[in-house]
Amino acid sequence: MREKVHVALGDRAYDIEIGPGLLGQAGAHIAPLLARKRVAVITDENVAALHLETLRTGLATHGIEMTALALPAGEATKGWPEFSRTVDWLLEQKIERRDVVVAFGGGVIGDLAGFAASVLRRGVRFVQIPTSLLAQVDSSVGGKTGINSHHGKNLIGAFHQPSLVLADTEVLGTLTARDFLAGYGEVVKYGLLGDAAFFEWLEMQGPALASGDMAARVQAVKRSVEMKARIVERDETEQGERALLNLGHTFCHALESATGYSSRLLHGEGVAIGCALAFELSARLGLCSQESPSRVRAHLRAMGMKTDLSDIPGDLPDARGLLDLMAQDKKVVDGKLRFILARDIGDAFVTSDVPGGMVEALLKDALRDR
Repeated sequence: MREKVHVALGDRAYDIEIGPGLLGQAGAHIAPLLARKRVAVITDENVAALHLETLRTGLATHGIEMTALALPAGEATKGWPEFSRTVDWLLEQKIERRDVVVAFGGGVIGDLAGFAASVLRRGVRFVQIPTSLLAQVDSSVGGKTGINSHHGKNLIGAFHQPSLVLADTEVLGTLTARDFLAGYGEVVKYGLLGDAAFFEWLEMQGPALASGDMAARVQAVKRSVEMKARIVERDETEQGERALLNLGHTFCHALESATGYSSRLLHGEGVAIGCALAFELSARLGLCSQESPSRVRAHLRAMGMKTDLSDIPGDLPDARGLLDLMAQDKKVVDGKLRFILARDIGDAFVTSDVPGGMVEALLKDALRDR
């Protein structure tokens, strides 16, 4: 039940290994990368408690010594204080240019540890071992690393490709139902942006995925990273097509900022709501039929996911306030917001030609339904 996806980026090419039991075999996969049998692992306290000893044992089978730093869990870790702490710790461990840093955790750890590796001694290699569904299907692949600022999400960072990704699907069994479904928001995104057949497959297999069907989980991760890998190969630094991967994210990042990057709204939940809003906006602009946003919402609801602004607890800014937050997004070009809209399920495109009044009206209606 193992799968492999290759990311063909010339001298920065790497493999993504997918399947159960990879933690216990981490040493076999990582050993060929090492100049000396030692790695520095960045993780979080939750992942450390659940899985760090399994990783340590998996590395030890190939004589690899491991030193580890466990950071606090949560989005708040992805900022300057913990980033500085991480870089200082790596220097204290005397990590050299030829060494390897291991990012062992969800998207927060992957982004922060990858960014730390990118600047440490002007760049050391790193391996991604993603432990959340969201990280396995999205953030661990493609080389985007970074931290948040009080100005917005992921505004400080670098493109730094991993040397290897080990996506152990067995680890997904320790996620809470909410965390798993948050990651599923990114899985659905791939079907919506470029593969209608995959979305249809998810409509049928979604419940089995959620209830733990390992074969279905492996296939969902494989298809997601396959789609991302092909797009990254064509547009590594997001000059054009790679922006498609941000379907739902323009709305999502504004909502995350509005909720203080807190547990009120997980990233994948924001993506799901953002995808529903992007399809609703597309329908209002006459780009797709009204059936498309209805079908998107129906599937998300069937999976027990957040689909609307009314599903977010607590207060939110008004429509103008949300628009102002959207204007801080990295996808702003020449002062214009770039949206990823859709002609149909599986047929998304990037545009800056969206009337601001139309977006504001959509947000007003969505807020009125709260």
